[in-house]
Amino acid sequence: MTAPMTDLSDVRRPIARANGLPNAHYTDAAVFAEESQALLARQWAGLAVAADVPAAGDARPITFLDMPLLLLRDKQGRVRVFQNICRHRGMILVSEPRRIEGAIRCPYHSWCYGTDGRLVSTPHVGGPGHNTHEDIDKSTLGLVEVRSHVWRDVVWINLSGDAAPFEEVHADLIARWAAFDQPLFHGGAESTFELTVRCNWKLAVENYCESYHLPWVHPGLNSYSRLEDHYHIEAPDQFSGQGTRVYRQFTGADGGRFPDFAGLSAAWDSAAEYISVFPNVLLGVHRDHAFAIVLQPATIDRTVEQVHLYYATPETDADLRAANAALWKTVFEEDIFVVEGMQAGRNAPGFDGGRFSPAMDGPTHLFHDWVATRIEAHRGTARAAE
Repeated sequence: MTAPMTDLSDVRRPIARANGLPNAHYTDAAVFAEESQALLARQWAGLAVAADVPAAGDARPITFLDMPLLLLRDKQGRVRVFQNICRHRGMILVSEPRRIEGAIRCPYHSWCYGTDGRLVSTPHVGGPGHNTHEDIDKSTLGLVEVRSHVWRDVVWINLSGDAAPFEEVHADLIARWAAFDQPLFHGGAESTFELTVRCNWKLAVENYCESYHLPWVHPGLNSYSRLEDHYHIEAPDQFSGQGTRVYRQFTGADGGRFPDFAGLSAAWDSAAEYISVFPNVLLGVHRDHAFAIVLQPATIDRTVEQVHLYYATPETDADLRAANAALWKTVFEEDIFVVEGMQAGRNAPGFDGGRFSPAMDGPTHLFHDWVATRIEAHRGTARAAE
């Protein structure tokens, strides 16, 4: 399948003269395949969260860009990602989340792997009763590991294996949120939920990173954290988002509150920030809780949003956590009709990607420019290889 060579020159213009991405970037299967490589496989993309595998031996199969992967916490407690296939005949190893008590055993011919990926057993490989063969070198047949990194509990992967180190790529964001560089505690079952949205994953990013829509889409939030209380966050070629100077600390019906993260400056007493980390992770920080949203691009027009909430201490009130999660679920659900409406709108012939408000759409334009830059670089690499 050959992707149409969409013209991205208008996207790369300064915001006052730029258009958004062409329709094909939301509706064309070949462009979706091209973007999967340029924007997701070649970058540090979000896969899951480490809280998905909380204990040593926990394993969770995940399909990402049609690739079967295995999220695993090894016996030493390190979170790792492997291709979820046996090196013998390519059989899927783990079909549902479970605890690996001993080894990872292939259900086909019982080849076994350690949680560190080593091939440890090949029963009858040399014939009945012979578990070795001179031509089968187990040291070269371990599970294929995918390059990964954990930051803010998000498990980031680089499928191509050739991106710059995560700490280098996101040095500015790590520095920006240095005050929050402290332990995060997942709120548990009542602090995670999933939303399946009928839109291309990029529309979820675009909507999240701007505050322009607040008065009409989030009237509850806008009633106290108004549009004029927000500011843009723009880091070209890295991330974009919004912040508010008026964060109202979450309070339960009985007046209960979550403990604050330690050592924050007074600036965070009433501030919060919401950042889209390109390509597909949405993060939020507040004085008393944080969240991470990992966007799974299921198909060209279907996205699964995996939402996880975190706190400063391991023990917080369960009812308060549930109420906080319910509040955020309501907020994020308010966005669904918008992103689904924009997806439907991309089927209008002749739509030129739209125009941006120079005053209000900076974060969204910045993301479009990042997309266009990465695609053009990917195309350049492909041409050089021909």
